[in-house]
Amino acid sequence: MPYVTIHLQQGTPEWLEWRRQGIGASDAPTIMGENPWKSADDLLQEKCSVETSIPNAAMARGNALEPEARKRYETKVGVAFMPACLQSVKEEWLRASVDGVAANGTAVVEIKCGESVYRKVAATGDVPGYYYGQLQHILAVIPLESIDFYCYLPGRPELHLKVARNERYIGRLLETEHLFWQKLLKIRQEAVQR
Repeated sequence: MPYVTIHLQQGTPEWLEWRRQGIGASDAPTIMGENPWKSADDLLQEKCSVETSIPNAAMARGNALEPEARKRYETKVGVAFMPACLQSVKEEWLRASVDGVAANGTAVVEIKCGESVYRKVAATGDVPGYYYGQLQHILAVIPLESIDFYCYLPGRPELHLKVARNERYIGRLLETEHLFWQKLLKIRQEAVQR
């Protein structure tokens, strides 16, 4: 298996530290320049800081709805999923804190419970570009042919997309993330030497 499961509860201080010690899926769009709200330099500063970011109201709402959304998704697909922290065996910095992975590792899902993403997916029938890197990063960690992208808001129709693995994009992603990781290690090393 090209990855291991790290036994951490998502949202705990230990989980936050594990995320800080690698590159996670939600970091990918920022590193690739696809995140309209944060630059790669901002992320570098975040990763070098010991302070943890505080979730905004939309993130807190999404986190609160995620278990309910996962149950709805499980009912839809007929398979049980668990949140998991996955780490590449080959590149220890390559990590993904996934919303759901099937017990046998044959399927993975990214769940979104926000109004904005729901509206975009409902209008376009496609994953917003600023989430594409996140999905491909997950597929770089867990070598599957696709990932499910599931949008859920109570009282609205569920939106379920299957996103194919894109080897060309993953190649560019891993190269760019590796350079980012090397830069981050250099900054941390210089800080220790001061």
